[in-house]
Amino acid sequence: MPLVEPGRKAPAFTSKDQDGAAHRLRDFAGRTVVLYFYPKDDTSGCTKEACAFRDQHPEFSKMDAVVLGVSPDSEKSHRKFVDKHDLPFTLLADVAPEGGEPPICAAYGVWQEKSMYGRTYMGVVRTTYLIGPDGKVVRRWDKVKVPGHAEEVLEAVRAVPSA
Repeated sequence: MPLVEPGRKAPAFTSKDQDGAAHRLRDFAGRTVVLYFYPKDDTSGCTKEACAFRDQHPEFSKMDAVVLGVSPDSEKSHRKFVDKHDLPFTLLADVAPEGGEPPICAAYGVWQEKSMYGRTYMGVVRTTYLIGPDGKVVRRWDKVKVPGHAEEVLEAVRAVPSA
């Protein structure tokens, strides 16, 4: 599926977090949601990104914005990642069904062909969506470069009209 364009309704989802609790996008209706997709728990870039969102989390909370990280890792992997880096926000386990694609990643268009060392494979392209209180995509960051990203997202959240 293609990336979701700003102005479009954000695709609905249900997924379990690092504690096995189910979350649906509609649970956050009326709030601003930062939905960031990352390839893998506890890898260099993903750890830096998660820790940057962790460090900015008090500012997101002041604006009643929700930060949700999404990767194809399991609930157990997410729990270890959260504990190791003291992450104060929810990580959603978007585990692919047998022979399929991770459903949230696919719905948001971030499950794409990638290449490394001449080998192509399917994986998560680091992408962040800012979803407004009305459930529509306000902004999208493609092929995210980690340094300064959490701060840029925070500035964008400040500009979102509240519900």
